[in-house]
Amino acid sequence: MNKYESYKDSGVRWIGLIPEHWECIRLKYLIKEPLKYGANEAADDDNPDNPRYIRITDFGADGDLKNDTFKSLPEDKANDYLLEEGDLLFARSGATVGKTFLFKNYDGRACFAGYLIKASFKKEKINSSYIDYVTRSNYYDNWKQSIFQQATIQNIGADKYNLLKIPIPKDLKEQNAIAAYLDQKTTEIDQLISKKERLIKLLEEEKMAVINQAVTQGLNRDVPMKDSGVDWLGEIPEHWDRIRIKNLVTTPVCDGPHETPNWVDEGVPFISAEAIKGNEIDFNYKRGYISREQHLEYEKKSKVEFGDILFCKSGSTTGKSAMVKTTNEFGIWSPLAILRADENRIVKDYLFYVLQSKFFRTQVVNNWTFGTQPNIGMKALENLWVTIPPLSEQQELVNYMKYQIFSTQELIDKIKKEINYLKEYKTALISNVVTGKVDVRDEVMVN
Repeated sequence: MNKYESYKDSGVRWIGLIPEHWECIRLKYLIKEPLKYGANEAADDDNPDNPRYIRITDFGADGDLKNDTFKSLPEDKANDYLLEEGDLLFARSGATVGKTFLFKNYDGRACFAGYLIKASFKKEKINSSYIDYVTRSNYYDNWKQSIFQQATIQNIGADKYNLLKIPIPKDLKEQNAIAAYLDQKTTEIDQLISKKERLIKLLEEEKMAVINQAVTQGLNRDVPMKDSGVDWLGEIPEHWDRIRIKNLVTTPVCDGPHETPNWVDEGVPFISAEAIKGNEIDFNYKRGYISREQHLEYEKKSKVEFGDILFCKSGSTTGKSAMVKTTNEFGIWSPLAILRADENRIVKDYLFYVLQSKFFRTQVVNNWTFGTQPNIGMKALENLWVTIPPLSEQQELVNYMKYQIFSTQELIDKIKKEINYLKEYKTALISNVVTGKVDVRDEVMVN
């Protein structure tokens, strides 16, 4: 792409040089009224006739609003916080601090919540879409990190946002051209990412189909079949058995302690369900550390050993599982259950694959109890059925599934890398354009 004819120092370390005719202006000088905090009201209303009540949790990853989190606010409470076309919302605290949402092309009325800050721009001088793109740049990320380093908590209030310097062309037409160019290019990139994400979903379904076929039908289509005794399962090979989990483990199925442990700075890692990622244990997601003394006390009930299978039995992760592949000590919390395969009866990898199958997960859902979240109890879990061929055939099926899943996973990982590259390219493109490193004025036609 072309560069501008001449540049000058922006005065901002993370921006560097900007085009000679650009400015670096603090946010407070671009808005038509002071930055405003949202309503401190509970999100109890879901009347679609009232203004939508936008909260941080409504921000989607693609810059849109989520469809499944709708809440509204009664007219009398919403009136002072109604949004106008082109308003930009900043998240001021929490895990999403610094994230933004541009109120644009929304079909209906909306107001905003207290953990958000509204910026309303001088429309005759400022293209709010341009400012929104600035907040999606590497420069903005660096600015946020500098704020966090100065504070003990991750919180950015209106006073800090007011001081944010925006690199911006003085000419509104140039801002429009830049925003239109980025609209076009980011849409193209997002569409390509969506296609790749859909392909990943199809490949994940293919992996599941391989597992479902192997653990319920086997690989030989010509073997005699028999009724499984389960309506929604249908027939299984005649020489297979249907056995409850409690008869396939060496110790009763158990879960971790139901109490909050005493956390220490160093000690034995302690994990819960969020550490189960992609059928692996990711210790980066440990809850913390517990003392060795407390760990030994917990082990009397729930000792984890190499080759055990951890099964998520409650919460949004219910049904996920992972095999323990480390001899290092660690502890588990109550949302995780331990299954220790009796290898005289079942190959542990075969049991692991069964737990991932649609056949098994359907049983889990059918046995859920509901409190604040879905949950399956220990007795219910150990009484679920497993379809089981002879040991030698189990190993053959495990070898087949490993090969098929590994090949598919390789392709999934490759596509995920491509998606990450596209996301990085998108951010780099935005960053280069909104800091004037490239000139895109002639790339699009803007009226």
